[in-house]
Amino acid sequence: MRVLIVKTSSLGDIIHTLPAVTDASRANREVRFDWVVEENFVEIPSWHPAVERVIPVAIRRWRRQPLATLRQGEISEFRKNLQRYHYDLIIDAQGLIKSGILCRMAKGLTVGMNNHSSREPLATLFYNRVFSVPRTLHAVDRVRELFSRALNYSLFEDPYKSNLINAGDVDYGLDLARIGIDHSSENEDNRRPSLLFLHGTTWETKHWPLPYWRALMRLATEKGYQVKMPWGNQQELDRAKAIAKGIEGAIVLQKQTLAGLARHMAQAEGVVAVDTGLGHLAAALAVPTISLYGPTNPGLSGTFGRHQHRLQSTLSCAPCIKKRCHYTGKPILDQADAQKFAVQPPCFSVHPPAAVWKALQTLIMEHKTGSIITSSKFSAKTVG
Repeated sequence: MRVLIVKTSSLGDIIHTLPAVTDASRANREVRFDWVVEENFVEIPSWHPAVERVIPVAIRRWRRQPLATLRQGEISEFRKNLQRYHYDLIIDAQGLIKSGILCRMAKGLTVGMNNHSSREPLATLFYNRVFSVPRTLHAVDRVRELFSRALNYSLFEDPYKSNLINAGDVDYGLDLARIGIDHSSENEDNRRPSLLFLHGTTWETKHWPLPYWRALMRLATEKGYQVKMPWGNQQELDRAKAIAKGIEGAIVLQKQTLAGLARHMAQAEGVVAVDTGLGHLAAALAVPTISLYGPTNPGLSGTFGRHQHRLQSTLSCAPCIKKRCHYTGKPILDQADAQKFAVQPPCFSVHPPAAVWKALQTLIMEHKTGSIITSSKFSAKTVG
């Protein structure tokens, strides 16, 4: 049985789809998957052993350069690549109009969520069959539920269970050898324990204050940790350098591929992340991770899996789900990195460096002693 998955972006959404592939391949050993994904993320699906062929698409780039795209025949070549096989099933795991169009370009029976479940209800016009999936489930479980219904298997050993499998039991199915991760080997770099700080994110309001990062960096390096920071663009590079400035043991990494970042994560004892796609990669690798949420709600799309601790803001205006802060109260003052400052955005004032460090050390210790830590255990608010 050959199945096509259409899930093009973003990084976190793609990673959220991996457990469904694991479920399906366990339920039916004969199923083979192809996957349509944005060109920047082609590495991710290829790490799962049940994915046979990854088909890159470049919608984001094509939109920016439509004339060049048409002249070079990229869309025609993509269509030819997409239609190489007739699929037994085409699953739209994204639920958008653009992903629905891609499904229709392929050959086979198209399925997706119904108009009450999809992110864009008009996407259902492109499906032959639709399924109802509760919107109150986490994104990982929504895709797992869609796959189970489309491919006709159960997620439960006990059909009377009322909830999906616990986050601690989720298997992203990554083949570490495909990523180049070998836990059996040691090298000079990882003799000193390391941490990874994922400071880069897209929204202005998702950024943890820079003085907090520097204070946390000092706490970590004073305890003997080497702290690595990746970056993806010039703004993130400048921020990483500002965080590391003058602190021995702070390392700004060279620009990395996704596989390179995954290897650094796998070597690390722990990760601290803002709301960013790379945080979901850490979750997929089951690296102990503290994820910091201010304006966003982790209940439906936060980091999910073993050894994940989500710190959600309890400020009255959070989560606002806004890219720009609209806080109107008095400035919230704090002191970190030997300076007093107004915490911006204010919702992060409930996550000071000392509290984050304590939570990280607890998580690392529990990981070392074999405790199973799940994201749901640490939610600061009841969501859903």
